[in-house]
Amino acid sequence: MNMVLDESHDPRLTSWVETAQGHADFPIQNLPLGVFSPSGGAPRIGVAIGDMILDLKAAAEAGLLPEWAAMIAREPLLNSLLGQPAQRRIELRRTLSLLLSREEGRAQAEPLLHEAAMCEMRLPAAIGDYTDFYVGIRHAENIGRLFRPDNPLLPNYKYVPIGYHGRASSIRVSGAPVVRPKGQTKAPDATAPQFGPCRRLDYELELGVWIGAGNALGRSIPIGEAHRSVAGLCLLNDWSARDVQAWEYQPLGPFLSKNFQTTITPWIVTIEALAPYRVAQRPRPEGDPQPLPYLWDAADQAGGAFSIVLEAALSTEAMRKAGAAPFRLSRGTAQNMYWTVAQMVAHHASGGCNLNPADLLGTGTISGDDRSALGSLLEISRGGTEPVTLPTGETRCFLEDGDEVIFAARAEAEGRTSIGFGQCRGIVLPAEG
Repeated sequence: MNMVLDESHDPRLTSWVETAQGHADFPIQNLPLGVFSPSGGAPRIGVAIGDMILDLKAAAEAGLLPEWAAMIAREPLLNSLLGQPAQRRIELRRTLSLLLSREEGRAQAEPLLHEAAMCEMRLPAAIGDYTDFYVGIRHAENIGRLFRPDNPLLPNYKYVPIGYHGRASSIRVSGAPVVRPKGQTKAPDATAPQFGPCRRLDYELELGVWIGAGNALGRSIPIGEAHRSVAGLCLLNDWSARDVQAWEYQPLGPFLSKNFQTTITPWIVTIEALAPYRVAQRPRPEGDPQPLPYLWDAADQAGGAFSIVLEAALSTEAMRKAGAAPFRLSRGTAQNMYWTVAQMVAHHASGGCNLNPADLLGTGTISGDDRSALGSLLEISRGGTEPVTLPTGETRCFLEDGDEVIFAARAEAEGRTSIGFGQCRGIVLPAEG
C-alpha cells in the first residue's frame, strides 16, 4: 500500500494562521476539504486551517493553485475534486501547505481567509448513493446478544462485510436538527402493531468513507487497489429508531428505522492527510476463517486500519440551561473494525456495482470491549435495562426530545501532530403532529 509521507505531514511544520498552532482539529498537518458559504455568499469549496477557512475559489482566481485545480475549485461541490487521481490531490495538498506555512505567501492568501464561526457549512458533495456497513464486530456481537442470545453473531459475518443500501437524500450536515421519526412498532406482549413516534431513538458512532475514483458498471475493484478509490473520511451518525427496527428488520433489514436522517461532519479529512495514522489491521482471532481471496491483501492487512479515537457525548436541555458541559458517553478506537475500509470497497464493487466520486459508505457502529467504548445507547443501556445517570441526575436509556448528541474524533500517532474531524452534532426535536 502506497502511503505518501512528505513535508506537509512534518510535525514541526507551523502556519502563519495563528489559530492553527495546537488546534484540536485543524492544524496545518490536516487541511480537510469542505463546502461553505461566507456571510451572504454562495457555496464554495474551502479548506479548514485553525479557526479559519481558506476560500479555494478565491485562491484559484488569484492564480495560487495548479491550473487543473483552479478549474475544479470554482465548482460549488467537491465531487470533481474527490474523483481526481491521488497524485493530483497530493499536489494540491502540497500547494496549500506551502501557501499556508511560508510567510511569503501570506500577503496573497490572508485576504482569502474567512472566520469559520461566521460561515455556514454545507454538505461537501452531491451524494449519489449511501451504503451503511456493519464492520464493528463488538457492536455486532452486543446487538446479537440482545436479539439472539443463543446465536449472537451469524455465521456469514466473518466471511462477508455486511451492509445495506441507505438513503442518500436524508443525509444532513452537522448541526441540522433531527425530528423524532414515527413508525410501526410492536411490543412483545401486544397482539398487533401500532403507529406513532419512536420511543427508542438512538445514535450510532461511525466513520464515513468518501469514495474518490470509482469503477465502471460491471467491473470490480481489486482488493489491492481498493485504497485508491477512497478520497477521505468523516464522522457519521446513523440515527436509529430501535423499536421500529426490531419490528421491521426481518426479513430484509432496516428501512424506516434508518432512513429518516444521517448526520455527517462537514469536513472531509483526506486520505492523504491520514497517511501517518495508518496501522496494521488487528489479527483475526484464532479459529476465525481466512477471508476469500478477493477480500485478502497482505499490504492492506499491514497498513489498512487507522489509529483514530472516537468519542460520543450527550447534552440534555437541562444540562445546557445549567451551563454544564456535555457528558461523555463513550471513547473507543477505530481499530475495533473487523473489516478494513479497502475490504468494504472491494466487496461493494465485487458484484459489478459502480461506485462514483462522492458516494458515501458508513462503517457501521464502532464499539470497544467495555462499556466505556460502546458506540450506541442500545449497548450502553443493555437494551434499555441499565439507564445512564447524567451529572444533572437525569437518566437515559434512549434519546429524549431536546437531547443533543455530539461526536468527535482524532487521528493520533507517536511523533505526529494529531488531527481531528470537527464535531458531528444534532439536537432531537419532537415528532411532527
